[in-house]
Amino acid sequence: MIQGPGAQGLILEEPLLWEKGKPGRTAYSMPERDVPAAELAGDLIGDVPDFPDLSEVDVVRHYTRLSSWNFGIDTGMYPLGSCTMKYNPKINEKMAATPGLASAHPLLEEHLSQGILELQFELQEFLKTITGMDAFSLQPSAGAQGELTAMLMFAAYFRKKGEVRNKILIPDTAHGTNPASAALCGFKAVPIVSGAQGVLEPDRVAELMDDQTVGIMLTNPNTLGLFEEHIREITDIVHSHGGLVYGDGANMNAIMGMVDIKRCGIDAVHLNLHKTFSTPHGGGGPGAGPVGVSIELEPFLPVPRVVKTEDGFRLDTSSPDSIGRVHGFFGNVSILVRAYSYILSMGGKNLKKASQLAVLNGVYVRELLRDTFELAYDRPCMHESVFSDKKQQPFKITTLDMAKRLIDYGFHPPTIYFPLVVPGAIMIEPTETECKEDLDRFAEVFKEIAREAQADAEQLRQAPTRTKVRRLDETLAARKPRLRG
Repeated sequence: MIQGPGAQGLILEEPLLWEKGKPGRTAYSMPERDVPAAELAGDLIGDVPDFPDLSEVDVVRHYTRLSSWNFGIDTGMYPLGSCTMKYNPKINEKMAATPGLASAHPLLEEHLSQGILELQFELQEFLKTITGMDAFSLQPSAGAQGELTAMLMFAAYFRKKGEVRNKILIPDTAHGTNPASAALCGFKAVPIVSGAQGVLEPDRVAELMDDQTVGIMLTNPNTLGLFEEHIREITDIVHSHGGLVYGDGANMNAIMGMVDIKRCGIDAVHLNLHKTFSTPHGGGGPGAGPVGVSIELEPFLPVPRVVKTEDGFRLDTSSPDSIGRVHGFFGNVSILVRAYSYILSMGGKNLKKASQLAVLNGVYVRELLRDTFELAYDRPCMHESVFSDKKQQPFKITTLDMAKRLIDYGFHPPTIYFPLVVPGAIMIEPTETECKEDLDRFAEVFKEIAREAQADAEQLRQAPTRTKVRRLDETLAARKPRLRG
């Protein structure tokens, strides 16, 4: 077996806290009481939880051991395609923890919040420069909410014009949340099948675009890792019918500093700060999906927006056509601070270089694995590439089997079975933050797994074998979900 980063390891068992606790142990010291003691009536307290008695070392070891069961970007390579799981520099975390920023209360008066308001204003200006768009809102708290915000603005735009449009075009290579965002605004999703080269064909868009269609939702580069090379023709077709073009910017990490989004004909675009601008990703925590728009859509942006005046910075709500708030207060500010720090620390030159290296790494992995796995579209890719399990199917080995086997070698699996246009899809995005040696090791392990598919297929079907939890019965979980603990 080829040595991977997780081929051997120590898995620490850990009981429940209630099993660890012993009466009399404590992890804290209460200060002396400076008020008279008072008994509370039992009916005011209710049933008191049976919290375990634990020492400080009990608590620290418990959560440290649990953390060792997890895998994150600080542990190793995270090649999820379309997710852009790039490393988050710790300087960004330090900046977000700056007391004056971290402790700023959202209800403070504007004259007491000039620093944080200036930071948000400058971030808006940075994102305008990076994308070419005319205006930005920082409110949306994730990519999907950014999509929804754009669709709400599209709906408001046509209401203002007195037009009734109820359809929107969505390619088969768009991100999966696009149809849901459109449906929430009352739009019917009209699917478009991509051409033989994996990109949209203008003729197909022209056939479907009419005066009852809102416009189109484009992911560019698309989920096959391919740049929509006919984008200007497509946007011109949509605009000729009075429609609008939404750009899903989730894959911006491939084109940052390389492509002017507005010049492509995009009317609204969202950016995933957790993908392109190196803020935390996953875990259910706060996110940010700022939305940039052309000048025609600026009146419909969410309010409040940070604006600059002669006296400093303030929150402007004087936009009668605004769709209103899409997030409490001013968005997830700590995430915005991280993105602001990333942009400042990189500078324009290195933001562009990050995209160039992301594409270089994506192409490199594609070339390393092109003879091992079926390449869905054998043409130049960008930041990610999509393979399939077609060459392993004769041995009755599936994409899922190989993904689970990667875990035994210490690698987090790539995205699998997406995009749906590729049966048995294996979608790999290494990002710019992985070095050549790690990419070589990942590719060699994946090649070894392909060899195992021929020599010992049963072993792959049992994988993973070295984890704390073995392969779960996903079919049973789907058919008989257990929704309670």
